[in-house]
Amino acid sequence: MPSSGLRRPRGTADRLPADAPAWEDVRQTFARECRLRNFQPISTPTFETTELFDKGTGSTTDIVQNEMYTFDDRGGDSVTLRPEGTPSVVRAYQQHGMHVLPQPVKLYYVLPVFRYDRPQAGRLREHHQIGAEALGDPSPAVDAEVIDLLWSTLQALGVTDLALHVNSLGDPESRPEYRAALVDFFTPHADKLCADCQMRLTQNPLRLVDCKKRTCARVSADAPRSLDYVGDAARRHFDTLRDLLGALDIPCTPDHRLVRGLDYYNRTVFEIVPPDSGAQGTVGGGGRYDYLAEALGGPHLPGVGFGSGIERILLNRRRVGLEEAPPPPPEVYVAPLADEALRVVTTVAADLRRAGIVTEAGYAAASPRSHLRRANAAGARVALIVGRREVEAGRISVKPLDGGDQVDVALDAVVPSTQAALAGPVTASDA
Repeated sequence: MPSSGLRRPRGTADRLPADAPAWEDVRQTFARECRLRNFQPISTPTFETTELFDKGTGSTTDIVQNEMYTFDDRGGDSVTLRPEGTPSVVRAYQQHGMHVLPQPVKLYYVLPVFRYDRPQAGRLREHHQIGAEALGDPSPAVDAEVIDLLWSTLQALGVTDLALHVNSLGDPESRPEYRAALVDFFTPHADKLCADCQMRLTQNPLRLVDCKKRTCARVSADAPRSLDYVGDAARRHFDTLRDLLGALDIPCTPDHRLVRGLDYYNRTVFEIVPPDSGAQGTVGGGGRYDYLAEALGGPHLPGVGFGSGIERILLNRRRVGLEEAPPPPPEVYVAPLADEALRVVTTVAADLRRAGIVTEAGYAAASPRSHLRRANAAGARVALIVGRREVEAGRISVKPLDGGDQVDVALDAVVPSTQAALAGPVTASDA
């Protein structure tokens, strides 16, 4: 069919039927790992009030300043397409009084997120995330469980050559001293920084050490390390986390340049990256955000979570040579040879589907050769043939498409006879 000339928007993608099994594998694997750890599913709106992300994600972040899809609705309210999942989950926790539940409340989600950015491999303007949040407990053991959830999901999906990088950003009390040290270090090198980092020098100095541009990375190699500025409690938290990760056999690399791009993080931050990853190689990441709920106007609420892009996961599965399985074909094709057969074909197909058999049916009378050509093209293993003669006799022909014997069976025996044909060769004596 000729193209209409219309195209999808830049930075979006069509997910075709051939892509569905790989996506479903990611969703099911993640859901299984979540169930094993008693994480429960949550769904939040695709758009929220803009204030949620201004206060939660952070007004000085690249996301809020440059990447959000924000507009006024017809009532004049400013709303924003969700650029990430965490603020919405924290808002839902507060709004629905989840503090009365046993803590921590452990939640997971699979959702689309929207960021107006330069499209790149594995990261589109509309992309999709798996994510999890554990709210209500400050223990480093919760951090370890959240990291283990993402790590185990990726391992189960076959992406096993990854590295975990971890860092600690300390607590709000130590942050001003570290920010001042970064400003003092980078100011003499301001002329060597990219335009974004020159703005970060005054707006968000922590992001200076995270810039992946080559000139900035060379400058930041000797920058002050956040771990040198954290307090005793934050250091104990970090040391305990590393010990717990060791107990889980998850190797981790301390990375002083890891700060993540969101204002709300404190203490633990982490990323999981493939070998030789470039600027956009992160498969997933997250951290602790004990003060996010307060920024949203609620009481203090410890929290830790992560997000991981499904597109990025699938990119890495292909990188390690894992082929994406094609969609499964129908098991049975029901072929009407005459108009009088359409009613029988329709009811037989429904009976087979109720029995759990994936069934394709012809929609118009045609020759046996035409229908069998279509059945073979669809990948069916058995064809059921219904012509005028079969309708009059109250029977159906069962034809295995692997070369087995074609047999006639009574209408009330179609389902068991088809199940037998799918299980093995059918002979005339079976009918």
